[in-house]
Amino acid sequence: MTRRENTLRAIRFERPEHIPMNFHINAACWHHYDHDALQDLMEAHCFLFPGFTRQAKLTLRYELNQLSEQPYTDPWGCVWETTEDGITGSVQTHPLADWGRFAGYAAPDPDATDGTYPIEWGSVEARVARLKDKGELVAGGLPHGHTFLRLQDIRGYENLTFDMVDRVPELYRLIEMVEQFNYRFVQNWLKLEPDIMSFPEDLGMQHGPMISPDHFRAYIKPVYRNIMKPARERGSIVHMHSDGDIRTLIDDIIDGGVDVINLQDLVNGLDWIAAKFARRTCVELDIDRQLITPTGTPEQIDRLIREEIETLGSKEGGLMMVYGLYPGVPLENVEAVMTAMETYAGFFS
Repeated sequence: MTRRENTLRAIRFERPEHIPMNFHINAACWHHYDHDALQDLMEAHCFLFPGFTRQAKLTLRYELNQLSEQPYTDPWGCVWETTEDGITGSVQTHPLADWGRFAGYAAPDPDATDGTYPIEWGSVEARVARLKDKGELVAGGLPHGHTFLRLQDIRGYENLTFDMVDRVPELYRLIEMVEQFNYRFVQNWLKLEPDIMSFPEDLGMQHGPMISPDHFRAYIKPVYRNIMKPARERGSIVHMHSDGDIRTLIDDIIDGGVDVINLQDLVNGLDWIAAKFARRTCVELDIDRQLITPTGTPEQIDRLIREEIETLGSKEGGLMMVYGLYPGVPLENVEAVMTAMETYAGFFS
């Protein structure tokens, strides 16, 4: 069974051979860890890093909003800043902090950008063709922070919150502008017939969401429904990601037609996730990066990942797992995460 077929079977509850596992190494890790030590781990865990080729000298590439001391202005006019190469910055200058600037404000061109970075659709089409020729999974989608966070970046969080409370007329026009941009960008991706369309956007904090459920239903949910609809109609799998505690928003998020929900484990709670989704909606579980993996023991890490699989998994499928490595995790814990993900991927085989 190919990795593509196995992933699709897991999503569709069609008895995959193993639980799909994804181990992502943040770019900043390469100037925090010894290169050889990190590559040793990647070589030793070929299930997580198939086709990995060791490099004697690494060429590090960072996104435009991941360069320290180099502010980046995105196509919406938001100015990003970061203090460390490889770590995505935050918006420090909001182009519509004052509604008085709205008269001359316009959306960027979805044929030239995804809203955060420039995009060259010819190159995307060529990459998709190569993936299809090799029988690999094709995943497309909007950039992270496409709607709620985009509005926040444009207006500023406090301004946006008061706009929603006060029902400011300009807000409705700005939402329509963002929605139309997203819709056209989704349509561009769907021409390439991806297997999965992703709609990633952080909505949660450590406790509760950044937006009230009432405001989510009034302002954001209709946009989600409209921009996800073409993907559903084309037969693409709809994938949604959010960090943080999203329990009070989840019914409205899923109502938009989400097939796969990527959410964090401990902040939402394994028992709650199981009661809400297990054996009904595919969960891509984001393994803890706050407590156990950075500060626990290898034994605790092994126990956590095994418990998550026992709680949420089944032979039918419906579970995928992802871990994002960021600086600060001891290398022995990095190895423990990799080993546990590989060991328990076949738990239900």
